[in-house]
Amino acid sequence: MMKISGRATSCCVALFFALTSVSAVQRLNSINDLKKINYGQSVPKHSLVLLYWFANTVDINNNNNNISLTFDPNSGDYGSHYYGNFERLLDRLPWGNRYYTIGNLHQETAMPLPRYVVHPPTEHMGGNRDRIIIRVREQNIVGQALQIDQVYITQHYEGPEHQGTPYDPDHTYQITTNLLRQIREFSAGANQQQLLHLRNRYGSNADVLHIRNTWGDLASLILLLNIVIQEKYSFNQQSCRLQNNYRQENRQNNAGDVASAICIAFVVLFVLFILAFSNKSGK
Repeated sequence: MMKISGRATSCCVALFFALTSVSAVQRLNSINDLKKINYGQSVPKHSLVLLYWFANTVDINNNNNNISLTFDPNSGDYGSHYYGNFERLLDRLPWGNRYYTIGNLHQETAMPLPRYVVHPPTEHMGGNRDRIIIRVREQNIVGQALQIDQVYITQHYEGPEHQGTPYDPDHTYQITTNLLRQIREFSAGANQQQLLHLRNRYGSNADVLHIRNTWGDLASLILLLNIVIQEKYSFNQQSCRLQNNYRQENRQNNAGDVASAICIAFVVLFVLFILAFSNKSGK
């Protein structure tokens, strides 16, 4: 009886740890959940840019919420590669599934991440620590896209780049399909009416007209960053700096054009003066 009891206790303990390991990763189900994360301090702001790109790159079936990959993670597309989960960051894989990590900015690939991800349009978003991890159901059907059943954002511990440091479990979050759908509403090139609707829906007072006129096709991303990180003034200041730099470059170019014209005119007058003096001397 004691042996049976001990075995039962061991099984209960194992089951407890298995269940708690599943609930250890916090789920983010909405943009309002994204707002609660401490960006810039404990979580890189760049993770939002990476997540925005990912949400607008995968396919989501409107009928069954299935998420399909539009690229091959086995080929290293978009800085992706196999993830072994050796540190037990995530759940143990079911049979026929694999984990992949996406977003290594320094990985050479035939399909690199877009420029706005590699070089974010706002300040203080550098670094290469943040990643997206996906759990994929592998299949042998030729021509059919791989199906994703779990999505996470995570980050490497701080340390030297390219050292393969493990991921930080305290700042790893599961991303639901609902959240991906909400982010997809901020699609690239959204018109001003859509941006205004999204701003009001998520309780922001960002200047949509200013964002649209300044950032163009990236306006939807900038609005999302304003809503989630709630740093509208810093982005507006960044916009003003970009505009001021542009105006300054124009002034410098215009000044250079004026100086060149004056210099050319001076040379022409000098040549005419020499020619006139030469004619008088010849007479």
